[in-house]
Amino acid sequence: MLIRDARPQDVEVLTEIYNHEVATGTALWNVKPTTVDQRAAFVAQRTEAGLPILIADIDGQVAGYASYGPFRPQDGFYQTMEHSVYLRPDFQGRGIGPALMLALIERAKQAGVHVLVAAVDGANAGSIRLHERLGFVEVGRMPQAGQKFGRWLDLVLLQLRLDDRPAP
Repeated sequence: MLIRDARPQDVEVLTEIYNHEVATGTALWNVKPTTVDQRAAFVAQRTEAGLPILIADIDGQVAGYASYGPFRPQDGFYQTMEHSVYLRPDFQGRGIGPALMLALIERAKQAGVHVLVAAVDGANAGSIRLHERLGFVEVGRMPQAGQKFGRWLDLVLLQLRLDDRPAP
């Protein structure tokens, strides 16, 4: 497996992966699919801002991707990033998610990010366990914070502090 930065030619498969999660899962709480143009804009915006979109490439196939972006828009949060990881269903359970996460964590450290935040569906025990294995700590739980598929969803917030600086 090769972990590399996203390229413009990856946009179609990134759109496919994202839209599969929109249609079938609760890893993200959007209900409207995205377009190739919208995903291209996402890739361009992240790239221009110096924010990574990492691709898990297995024999030339995009198996999944991970990225991080601003947690909140206010200036005081500029060293806190929220991340996401999405895999194609046929590549799940092969250790790709943890590999992408480790690469993303390393990239965040190199960029001077202080905290990575995960916002996870409370029913997604597998994702919560994965984050805990990587050192994330649960810092909040918001019952019925969102909705999808006609039911309320709980939001679990986990964070990983990437350095031990006493002050910024």
